[in-house]
Amino acid sequence: MLLFSSFYGIAQTPKYLVRPGDTLSKDAFINTVEQSFNLFLAEYANQTNYDSLIKALNFDGDVTPEFSDEVYCERLEKLNDMSPFHLDCNSITLTTIKYFAKNRRGFAKIVLGRSALYFDLFEEKLAEYGLPIELKFLSVIESGLRPQVKSKAGALGLWQFMYKTGLYFGLKENSYIDERMDPVLATDAACRYLKQLYGIYGDWNLALAAYNAGPGNVNKAIRRSGNKTTYWDVRPYLPTETQGYVPNFIAATYLLSYHVEHNIVPVKAKVHYAQLDTMCLNSGVHMSTIAKLIDWPEDDIKTLNPVYKTNYIPTTKPPQCITGPLEKIGLLVSLEDTLNYLEKKTFNPSALQSKPETTTTDALKVTVTDTLAANTTAENQSDSLTGTAVYHKVKSGETLTSIADKYSVTSELLMEWNGLQTTNVYVGQRLLLKETNVVEKPKPEEKKETEKKKVTKKYYTVKKGDTFSRIADKHHLSQSELKKLNPGVSTRVLRVGQRIRVK
Repeated sequence: MLLFSSFYGIAQTPKYLVRPGDTLSKDAFINTVEQSFNLFLAEYANQTNYDSLIKALNFDGDVTPEFSDEVYCERLEKLNDMSPFHLDCNSITLTTIKYFAKNRRGFAKIVLGRSALYFDLFEEKLAEYGLPIELKFLSVIESGLRPQVKSKAGALGLWQFMYKTGLYFGLKENSYIDERMDPVLATDAACRYLKQLYGIYGDWNLALAAYNAGPGNVNKAIRRSGNKTTYWDVRPYLPTETQGYVPNFIAATYLLSYHVEHNIVPVKAKVHYAQLDTMCLNSGVHMSTIAKLIDWPEDDIKTLNPVYKTNYIPTTKPPQCITGPLEKIGLLVSLEDTLNYLEKKTFNPSALQSKPETTTTDALKVTVTDTLAANTTAENQSDSLTGTAVYHKVKSGETLTSIADKYSVTSELLMEWNGLQTTNVYVGQRLLLKETNVVEKPKPEEKKETEKKKVTKKYYTVKKGDTFSRIADKHHLSQSELKKLNPGVSTRVLRVGQRIRVK
């Protein structure tokens, strides 16, 4: 955040305050920030070395540690010291903890892996509402951190909202979306509901019981108990399921807090919450279209966007949004026009019938595959073709020099196109090859054939104040000629930084 704040500070600095020696351009700075941020996220995602922690405790293989009641109680007391909750240590909670530690180890591993995607979000929202951080474990016993889980009674989502309760807290549902499955909206609603329940009972254990059974059942139990005011006094009068609810919460809180001591190693997380970004869409789109355009598996899109009941993201006001890894969302933002074109071509081709037949046929060649030479290898096409530009994904052992040589360009050009300040590159980094006719060096026997197939193209980057007609005039083209070179591009709405083909 400091890096991005610094960037905006630089962008707004008056010219007379810029030192003559300042040579770092905005594009180069943004590239530097993105590289630093991506490296940080990669380190962040692997920051816990569980192998060394387990080894330090002298555990062997799949051993299941057991501890005395005194140890369990001491650990619960340590958790109590840091929380407004009172995690009681009694015969009921001890029995539940021991059961979890012995029979729910696999579940704990999976949940800990999923927690990388959700716990930061939960903690952020809980802090916003001034609620105990330990409430993040409530979703574990509600749904196992699976947004699509639906109970027999009809409760749905990470926080298991019933339909009417969800509506009361603003969670909408229609044929395409169910906001009870939206991680952000449902978490916000759960925080408001839990805060309301605590305001009623003034006791977190009773608030949890009311979350599970409903305030009506808790109020009945309180009256039957002789108007007692603590959960353990009221517990015998609660529904059977709710009698086990708070002990389960305490056991889950304990086991997930002390999983290392119990020789439980989390399943590796596919993505962390900090690695996500969001893009709001200006029109309806199928997930299959997104998957095809940017090589993002449809199952992964669905997993990170459980709010959608089908694979279709509808048009709404305000617009619907899609969440995904930073690099996927960044790429999708840059290809929004192409995404809309592909969606129409696949699911509503009649919307494109007014265009010349050749435009419909050739559009994907220009905007998606960009007519690379025929001898580009299949491997490079799979990881280097994206949208209106060509990308190369850095592999192990490659250097900037070797990549430049591979595409018959200079290292200096690669540095300029990618805003690099040094020749250092890292595995997995995506390098933009600015000119879309840049191709991998052909084999000697294919060189002549390749040269025949090369097409020289020229692109113009849209600047502030540019219009489609101005760009056409500037490059001695009619608007219809410019339109033919840019099928699928809106002539009415241009974005600063957008690349328009002019030759």
